[in-house]
Amino acid sequence: GRGMCATLLREGYQVFGTDVAASSMQLAQDLGVQTCPHVQALCQQTKQLIISLPKAEHVALVIAGAEGVLAHAQANTLVMDTSTSKPEVSKALAVQMQQAGHAFLDTPVSGGPAGAHAGTMVMLVGGNEAALPQAQPILQALSSKWVHLGESGSGHAAKLINNLLCAAHLLTTAEAVAIGNKAGLDAEKLLAGINAGSGRSGVSEVNFPKWVLSEAFDSGFTMGLMRKDLALAAELVESTGLDLAMAQQVLGTWQASSETQADGDDFNRIIHTVPGL
Repeated sequence: GRGMCATLLREGYQVFGTDVAASSMQLAQDLGVQTCPHVQALCQQTKQLIISLPKAEHVALVIAGAEGVLAHAQANTLVMDTSTSKPEVSKALAVQMQQAGHAFLDTPVSGGPAGAHAGTMVMLVGGNEAALPQAQPILQALSSKWVHLGESGSGHAAKLINNLLCAAHLLTTAEAVAIGNKAGLDAEKLLAGINAGSGRSGVSEVNFPKWVLSEAFDSGFTMGLMRKDLALAAELVESTGLDLAMAQQVLGTWQASSETQADGDDFNRIIHTVPGL
């Protein structure tokens, strides 16, 4: 959330914010955010709310809890949920918000902390198309590209699919580099060739050069967060009823990684589960 605050301030917005953590409130104040002690006070200041929370349960509490947005929002309030959340939770909250005369869009993001600070994220939007004109200036300020996927929940479904692909790409790219190592190829040159061809991905173009080959492992996104997102992706896969061997292999590898890699480790360290690296 802090990166998005910085971007909105840079774009000329007046930004208010609240957080349960005093340390986060102080960091926000240092940026120039006008902090509020609770959701009620925040709702008194603005009709455009952006939420960034760890879990779907937190989102539901902030929106529909006794002291949440629905209890205190001004008329015609717009909520944009940038969390990685459950599509079914987004659908339910959108109905509640609409019944109260408000709008709710699920707007999960891709691009990491650096993208949030730079305003270059991709935002995957789900929700009523009628809310888009109100949301569009904010979407454009925060992202280099945003896509409206469809009804409520579709943005969060797309984000889970995106993260499942990223998880797979980390493993397959690691195996490709391991094969290259055994074949006597220089890893940087191998990736340069891959990135000029059809095998490239965001992982081969960004993650490996920036965080893996450099051994920096400081992307700002942790193993714990990725495993949390993939647990939601596993629920989505199961709900489809599809027998997807590749998805199950990827999900199983990431789940098993908890035995050797701490939640606080950089998520790119999943490559250490691959022999030869």
